[in-house]
Amino acid sequence: MEQKTPFYIKSTFIMLGLIAFVAIMYLGQSIIVPIIVSLLLAILLNPLVNLLISFKINRVISISIILIIVTAICVLLLLMLTNQFNAFINSVPILIDKFYKTLNSSILGVSSQFNISPETINVFIDDSKLDLIATSKSLIGPTISSIGSVLFTLLLIPVYIFLILYYKKLLLDFIKNVFGSENKKEVDSILNSTKQILQRYLVALIFEAILIAILNISALLVLDIQNAIIVGLIGAILNVVPYIGGIVSTAIPVAIALATKDSISSTFYVVIAYIIIQFIDNNLILPKLVASRVRINAFISVIVVIIGGEIWGVTGMFLSIPLIAICKNIFDNVTILKPLGLLLGYLNDAD
Repeated sequence: MEQKTPFYIKSTFIMLGLIAFVAIMYLGQSIIVPIIVSLLLAILLNPLVNLLISFKINRVISISIILIIVTAICVLLLLMLTNQFNAFINSVPILIDKFYKTLNSSILGVSSQFNISPETINVFIDDSKLDLIATSKSLIGPTISSIGSVLFTLLLIPVYIFLILYYKKLLLDFIKNVFGSENKKEVDSILNSTKQILQRYLVALIFEAILIAILNISALLVLDIQNAIIVGLIGAILNVVPYIGGIVSTAIPVAIALATKDSISSTFYVVIAYIIIQFIDNNLILPKLVASRVRINAFISVIVVIIGGEIWGVTGMFLSIPLIAICKNIFDNVTILKPLGLLLGYLNDAD
């Protein structure tokens, strides 16, 4: 007679497996994250490679042409951002001085309200300013030392993309053989649907970032905010991170407006402009372009974004949505896992 394993033993093994999985993801992030990013980009670029191959161009040459074009575009954008970022960095001391001037103008009101002498407040501000400068200097060394590893990772990604695209058939055959010939039809269906979901999602994400960048830059230029281009672009890039990115992208121009503008009305206009942009994004751009590609409910999205941020930082927050979309697609196509697919989806998916 077959003896069933007790539930508490099964649950213990599941929890240990999850802990081991998270530990591997955290400890191996320097290896795993570039591979996942390369895999997503390879899926995005695969149709372009297939297009060149359809014109009887050698596969190696087709992949090389696409990678050269994409790399050239990325380098050009990086140079433009670098120039704008340098101008922004050069203006930081001016922004800090203006911020403290604005702060000093409020000291008299604060001192009279709370019966604190202006000298005490000034001493506190000077000490805080010195601490801020010391902290900034202490961060320069680690930042410079980390540039080398970041550049090495960036150089590895095109290599990974090339190899993934070149050995695509081998990798797909390996996955199919792992699950056996009896499951070939189901595996093909999951792989094809996953590829389509990720391609549509990544393309939609790029279009969303472009539209948000245009709206951000236009609003900041109209409001005459310093470094409007770089601030607008940074806001569009941060906005790609679900939920949290929109808040951070709004805080940057608000802080600059507070530091550089004499009247509080300018800051108010920046807040209103970004609220309108976020409203347009959340109610028009996001549902039409992005959310329709990845049907994950908001509750699960927030949880996986936070978990991704804890394990892999900002990159993990960005990767969390496409990775959970892959999981949902697998759950929806495997009978025993369909309840998990329903849990990840919208309410109307369960109706």
